[in-house]
Amino acid sequence: MLRVLDAGLVLIEDLGRAGHAASGVSASGAADRGALVAANRRLGNPDGAPALEVMLGQLHLRAEQEVLVTLAGAPAPLRADGMVHPPGAVVMLPAGAELMLRTPPWGLRSYLAVRGGIDVPRVLGSASHDVLSGLGPPPVQAGDVLSVGTPSGPVPTADVTHGAPHTPFLLDVLPGPRRDWFTPEAVETFLSEPYTVTDTGDRVGVRLDGPVLERARSGELASEGVVRGSVQVPPDGKPLIFGPDHPVTGGYPVIGVLTEAAADASAQVRPGQQVRFRHRGW
Repeated sequence: MLRVLDAGLVLIEDLGRAGHAASGVSASGAADRGALVAANRRLGNPDGAPALEVMLGQLHLRAEQEVLVTLAGAPAPLRADGMVHPPGAVVMLPAGAELMLRTPPWGLRSYLAVRGGIDVPRVLGSASHDVLSGLGPPPVQAGDVLSVGTPSGPVPTADVTHGAPHTPFLLDVLPGPRRDWFTPEAVETFLSEPYTVTDTGDRVGVRLDGPVLERARSGELASEGVVRGSVQVPPDGKPLIFGPDHPVTGGYPVIGVLTEAAADASAQVRPGQQVRFRHRGW
């Protein structure tokens, strides 16, 4: 068990509950899925074992039993019983040991995995907290006691690294289903000009500021299903990147869709940073 002594915005996330969009339930899951998988593989866990998604390193906990932990994603400094451990280290916490994270030098979200995974009840097959629908376990708070699952298989000896994205971020993007709703000039602008991340982003979406993208046609668009990483353009003409807890449908045209790796990278951009979209297959 892990006793939470202090926590900022900390959620329990796995790889989500795919397959329920027809019922109005988005996939949710870790915002940076590559980081979650990297952390779990270091410990010999299944790729989607539930872990803690920690925003800006705000977490302090105590191990109530001996456990192995590791951190991936944003490299928040990890201190265990007074010792600072390098990013990616597999750390043994004896019973009674305290672990503290601090603000990472880059990125937003760190993933603290524990060998055996965080053991919580599944909702529709997932342990993920969905901030939009409210499904899944509630946000982690001081005083919570988190159960640890039973490990399976050996701890691997080979490490799996998760490197820092470049700044400004280059986000690989595929053509969206409604790119024909935009002028050729708007598409060129979208794929060449930088956009600045605003301070209104969360797990639902990240709003960007920059050049306005002009439509080639007017009128309303019927609501359509979208996926994580869809780049939707609302009436103000500035792109919005959907995160893992995005709405099931949207009424605005999607100009592009990020690759899986780019969707992970978009989960780590901070307000004020710039991103650029790099075309793939346009």
